Amino acid sequence: MIKRKPKKFKPLIDLDGEQGNAFYLIGVVKKTFRQSGAPELGEAIAKEMMAGDYENLVKTFDKYLGDHFEIVRS
Repeated sequence: MIKRKPKKFKPLIDLDGEQGNAFYLIGVVKKTFRQSGAPELGEAIAKEMMAGDYENLVKTFDKYLGDHFEIVRS
């Protein structure tokens, strides 16, 4: 029997919960880029995230990792 290849699963980040904490989001960026072998890029993105308000932080996260994480809020 031939089976269909499952679609890639994107981890969910709920901005209304604990995952919406700025420190959590910055940690996700740093960890993701450290695991991919580019920790200096993660640090640069974290600085860009911290250069503005919370809205900037979320938009920057989405800019770099929006294809890899599903971001939701109410």
